[in-house]
Amino acid sequence: MNDHTLPSPAWTVSMRTRASSVSAAVALVVVALAFAVPFFATRAVLQDLFFILTMLVLAQGWNLLAGYAGLVSVGQQAFVGFGAYAMFAAVSLLGLDPLAGILIGGLAAAALAVPTAFFVFRLEGAYFAVGTWVIAEVVRLSLAQWKALGGGTGTSLPSGATRDMAGVRLVADWLGVRAAQATDIVCYWLALLLAVATVGLIYGLLRSRHGLGLAAVRDNREAARSIGVDPLRIKSFVYLVVALVTGLTGALIYVQKARISPDAAFSVPDWTAYVIFIVVIGGIGTIEGPIVGVVVFFVLRNLLADYGSWYLLILGLIGIVIMLFAPSGLWGLFANRTGIQLFPVRRILTGTHNAQTIKGVPHG
Repeated sequence: MNDHTLPSPAWTVSMRTRASSVSAAVALVVVALAFAVPFFATRAVLQDLFFILTMLVLAQGWNLLAGYAGLVSVGQQAFVGFGAYAMFAAVSLLGLDPLAGILIGGLAAAALAVPTAFFVFRLEGAYFAVGTWVIAEVVRLSLAQWKALGGGTGTSLPSGATRDMAGVRLVADWLGVRAAQATDIVCYWLALLLAVATVGLIYGLLRSRHGLGLAAVRDNREAARSIGVDPLRIKSFVYLVVALVTGLTGALIYVQKARISPDAAFSVPDWTAYVIFIVVIGGIGTIEGPIVGVVVFFVLRNLLADYGSWYLLILGLIGIVIMLFAPSGLWGLFANRTGIQLFPVRRILTGTHNAQTIKGVPHG
């Protein structure tokens, strides 16, 4: 009896693909170029890019809620508006720097999510969606009574608040621009940082064991519970994270606007309907989908904005057509046909054969 060497499979789990490796390098170049945009772009271009980046963050947050956690919310404007109002209170009433106000806005939105979660998580499906909208309306009506911040008509940031924001004077001297343009540049860089951080955070979450648990809960709650995943805990975590990111975004948007009112800050079309449209046409349940969707939405917005009420009608028709003929969205349609994934989160099992010695097996 002699030892005999036989091949045996060695399995490895990977989430990297050739496309994702290339896209990582491309993403670094794109971010670097995006950072350099203020050095050569006009103020109008910066404002357009600021809009794209902030809508991308909101869309990624809603996509994480609905596409991965199965929480279809139509009340995300609650966190946009509450974060913005918290920022205004910090700047106008407490005299803080707008940068500190943005952080306070995000934390305030996360704090709002704690009590509201106890209510909405008792609801399922369409009732959950309606519940989030009701909460947003209650918050809007409550803040409309806040006379110190203008009540129902709103208010503006104190004169010079954004001009004196940290970093604005440095940028103005560095690039030789006026304070108003320097404010736009600082807000744009903050939006870029927030967008990159949000995509990175969601990508990292989905690739972690928490991402596996989230996918399990979305697909089958009872099966997930049977293997030790707590559905309520993981959904609550996602709900709080998205509230924090949405609040930061709302505060940043209204630093750039420098004026707020309840109707604008809690607008359903601006902060929820358009966000849902972006995710649906791009591809729900993918990180790439909102990126594609926000670009398509921006192009359509510029092309159709002069058509009045027809603008919303055409957007609705486009959304219906895509849902009928490409339920997984434009990116989903492309990915299904090509197999390309720029942000892969699925585990890929690959096997290689290694030599394994089997004792007692005769040669020949």
